Amino acid sequence: MTSKEIKHCLRRPFEWLGIMSAVAVFAFMPRQAMLVLADMASAVMYRFDAKGRRHAADNLRVVFGERWPGSKRAEKIVRRSYRNMARAVAHVFWTLRDAKRRAASAGEMSAEGKAFLAANKPAITVSAHLGCWEILSQLAFLEGHQMMSVAKDIGSSGMTSLLMKARRSIGQEIVHADGAFRPLMTGLKSGKSLGLLVDQPVRPSDGGIWVRFFGRPYPVSAAPAFFAAKGKAPVAVAWSRPLKDGRYRCEVLANYAPEEMRDIWRATQRIMHDIEKVVRRHPSCWLLNYNAFRKHPKPDELAKLAENESRG
Repeated sequence: MTSKEIKHCLRRPFEWLGIMSAVAVFAFMPRQAMLVLADMASAVMYRFDAKGRRHAADNLRVVFGERWPGSKRAEKIVRRSYRNMARAVAHVFWTLRDAKRRAASAGEMSAEGKAFLAANKPAITVSAHLGCWEILSQLAFLEGHQMMSVAKDIGSSGMTSLLMKARRSIGQEIVHADGAFRPLMTGLKSGKSLGLLVDQPVRPSDGGIWVRFFGRPYPVSAAPAFFAAKGKAPVAVAWSRPLKDGRYRCEVLANYAPEEMRDIWRATQRIMHDIEKVVRRHPSCWLLNYNAFRKHPKPDELAKLAENESRG
């Protein structure tokens, strides 16, 4: 057994203890108490997560480039990003009970979002790890859409199972990332809408394509454009803006007709530009402590990206 495997075995009981504690505590708390506890947890995470703070600083340098905000403002942004992340995760556990009512009380769909969802069934909603990324699909479900989303493995198998259970609690259909293509396409053709997150790196071997994200080559999922083009469903790029009272408003950044998604690379690049704009305006709402820019293109992949960019 390797040292990594030994550490994983030793860590597993503590992960389960944390998971069960979160279920026992967050799921039975009023919303305001849940937010207070999440804020306290975020302060602890910020204090002890040195690696995450380094990733956050690196990500901010990429986002701002020469417009680096300065160390004091950067620290404030990172602290708020930890708070945002803790609240988003706490929201997942909180909606394990009475999910519909709680989701409705925690967020609202903008007028533009309501109009888009009312006019387009099925539809594809695309977002990033911004604000409370879990609530967008929940509110779309409350607007009358049958929602399907994708889940990746997160931490231990227990954590992954619990998060999938939480996401299903409101009525969403969750499929595992491995082998997700067929059930998603089948669901879309049967009238179900898709909720997809696209800001984490996905290698081309796993269905990603190289685009530019804050000027850097970045491999992201081509799924939104592909499913929109093949399933003839419109796309709304949206995010959940945190409000002062701790609630969220889901706002549409851009929407695209299926015909605009036929050029998969161009459509994916446009979606990433839409997300860039929000991250630049609201960097503390993005999941900053994630090692986002760790993958680099091979020479042939970089050449393909240059070829796509040369087409405009």
